Amino acid sequence: MNASATDASGADASAAGGSATDFVRIGSPSAVMATLWELHPDDAALDLRRIFRQGRRDAGRRDDTVRVGAGLLASGGCKPMQACVHDRYAKRIDRFFAKHPDLAQRYVAHPYFEVRAVASKYLDVFHLSSLRHDPDETVRSMVVLRLPQRQLLEMRNDPDREVRIRVASKLLPHDLEPMMHDADYFVRTVVAKRLPKGMLALMMHDPDSSVREVVVNRIDGGLLSAMISDSDSSVRLAIAKRLTEQQLVLLRHDNDWRVRYEVAQRIAIDHLREMVMDKDAMVQEMALMRLMENFMNASEQKSNGKN
Repeated sequence: MNASATDASGADASAAGGSATDFVRIGSPSAVMATLWELHPDDAALDLRRIFRQGRRDAGRRDDTVRVGAGLLASGGCKPMQACVHDRYAKRIDRFFAKHPDLAQRYVAHPYFEVRAVASKYLDVFHLSSLRHDPDETVRSMVVLRLPQRQLLEMRNDPDREVRIRVASKLLPHDLEPMMHDADYFVRTVVAKRLPKGMLALMMHDPDSSVREVVVNRIDGGLLSAMISDSDSSVRLAIAKRLTEQQLVLLRHDNDWRVRYEVAQRIAIDHLREMVMDKDAMVQEMALMRLMENFMNASEQKSNGKN
């Protein structure tokens, strides 16, 4: 089909009472390319063949029902290199759908994943739901942004980690419990950041130290003592930063000097004499400095009392 034939089809549609957005069925992607190239011969940078080839690979199927709006092309509603659904770049595809959001549902099965991903921004909830099982993770990730909570629950086991990360970020906190044992550590990290505090005790022994650090920073202070034997020094350091000066006694003999240094900064004065003998010079210095400050303050108070 050439440009003149397309224009004629558009004219026939108008004569029959159709609008400028009436669509003409074209039998194959090659016919679409021929039409666009004849209407826009100077837009050589628009590599449509690459778009369709990529689309077939990503979607795993050939779409033989490609439609193009002849009226849109002729009126400038679809401009290759600016706003066109057959472009390779998401921004140009988005401009097209921003102008014609009512056409988005026509492209839920388009062979190019970027078209489906961008179209999902403009779909109603009914058509959006059909993309939950799209073969491309980029499309499913976009769907998560707009999917209602009830349908979002069904995507907690999506095969792609990036999709699950987004799901964990969007779900209501009380619906995150099944994701506490996700195979990916970062998904669990997001869960630990958003899980209700009363449920954090269930993640105290997560296999990844970065997840346990998040738990330490959010869990109720009364449960911190249950984690002081954690195998990772970074986790114990985070614990030390939250313990009271009385509780810090439990970590004064920790194997990591950074933990003992934190302890020396805040532990009760009565235990500082012991830490002056610490095997690490920086810990010794901190303990000695605090003892000296305490002695000077006591001397000053005693002096003021005499006066």
